[in-house]
Amino acid sequence: MKTKDNPFKIAKERIEKIAKFLGIEDSIIKILETPQKEVKVSLPIKMDDGKIKVFTGYRIEHNNARGPYKGGIRYHPDVNLDEVRALALWMTYKCAVVDIPLGGAKGGIICNPKEMSEAELERLTRKYVDEIYDIIGPKKDIPAPDVNTNSKIMGWFMDEYSKLAGKISKAVVTGKPIELGGSFGRETATARGGQFVKNAMLKETGRKKPLTTIIQGFGNAGSNYAKLVYKEDKDTIIAISDSKGAIYNPNGLDPEEVLKHKKSTGSVINYPKAVTLPREDILKLECDILVLAALENAITKENANEIKAKYILELANGPITGEADEILRKKNILVLPDILANAGGVVVSYFEWLQNLKEEHWSKEEVDKKLKDVMENAYKNVKEKAEKYGVDLRTGAYILAIEKVVRAIKEKCF
Repeated sequence: MKTKDNPFKIAKERIEKIAKFLGIEDSIIKILETPQKEVKVSLPIKMDDGKIKVFTGYRIEHNNARGPYKGGIRYHPDVNLDEVRALALWMTYKCAVVDIPLGGAKGGIICNPKEMSEAELERLTRKYVDEIYDIIGPKKDIPAPDVNTNSKIMGWFMDEYSKLAGKISKAVVTGKPIELGGSFGRETATARGGQFVKNAMLKETGRKKPLTTIIQGFGNAGSNYAKLVYKEDKDTIIAISDSKGAIYNPNGLDPEEVLKHKKSTGSVINYPKAVTLPREDILKLECDILVLAALENAITKENANEIKAKYILELANGPITGEADEILRKKNILVLPDILANAGGVVVSYFEWLQNLKEEHWSKEEVDKKLKDVMENAYKNVKEKAEKYGVDLRTGAYILAIEKVVRAIKEKCF
C-alpha cells in the first residue's frame, strides 16, 4: 500500500487538522486518533479438500469513551491492519455524528469468500469468534456485517459466542437473521440512511427531485440505494459499476433487472440494455449525484478534476482522499461525507442491540421512522456546524463528532 493512499494515515491527518483547528491540546489529539486495543489472530482452518490453511484476522477497538465498541467485520483479500484501524476510527466519529451512545471498532479477515464454500466460511467465522471471545460482548464490543459478510455469518457468530458464554446472547452481534433477533430494516439500513440524508440536503438547498444518478459499487449498500431511489424518488440511474466493470444507459437502468443480471452472470457487465465501460470511466460521466458505494480511495488527486457530478454521496468508507477533497471543494461539488451519509447501518444496528437487550421486536415502519428522525437530525446538526465555522460538510461532521468525543474523554478520564 502506498503511504499516500494509506487510509489510516488519511484518517489521522483529518482528525489532527480539525482538532488543531478547534484548539484541542496535543495529548487529547493523541487519544482521538490512537486505537485503544489491537488484536491480531491466526486462524488455522481445515478446508474442504482436507488441507489446513491459515488465515489472519484483526479486531481493532478504537475508542469507547461514549459507549461500547461497535463496528463491522469484513472478509476480503485486501484486508490489512491500517485499513481496519481507519475503519475503527471512522466508526467512533460516525456514532458521535448520529448521537448514538457507542464507540468505534472494526474487524477483518484476510480471505477471498468468493473462492470459499459455505462450510469453510462457517468454520472460519467460528474460529475467529473463539479467538476474540475475551474482548467482545453485549456491553463491551458488538460486531456487525461489513464487506462480504451477511446475516447468515452473523448468525454463526452469535451461535458460537453463545456456546462459549454458556447462554444465548443475541445482543453480542447485530445484522443477524430476523429469526435470531435481527432487526427489520437492517439489510437496507445503510442505503436507507443515505437516501434520507440526500433528501434532507435536497430539501434544504431547494433542489428538486428526481436526480440523474451513478452508482459506483453494486453490493448491498449500492444496490439497495439504487432500488430505493429508483422506486421511491424516481431518480434515473444512468450508470452502475462493480468490481469487474461498468454499464451505462443515459435513458436509465432498472436496478432490479440489473441485479438479476448480476446474480445470474456474476457481474453487471454485458447487461443487454446498456453499454459496457471500464469500471473507472463512470466516475467521469455527467450526473446530478455520484454515489460511492465500493471501497476506499475511489477518488484521488489523479481523477478528482475529471469528476462532473454536482453532488457526491459517500455510502462507502473513505472513498475520497484528502487531496481529492480539496479539488472537489474548489469545483463546488457538494460532498455528503461518509461519517454522516452511511451511518444508517450503525443506527439500525444500535436499534437491533436495544431490541435484543430489552427483548423487544420493532416493526419495519417503526425502525424506518426512527432512522429517518436520526438521519435528518444529524444532517441538520452537521449543516449548522459547517455554517458556524464556514467549512464544508465533512469538516462540519468531524467538528460535531470530535467535540462530543472530547467531552466524553474528559469526563471519563480526567
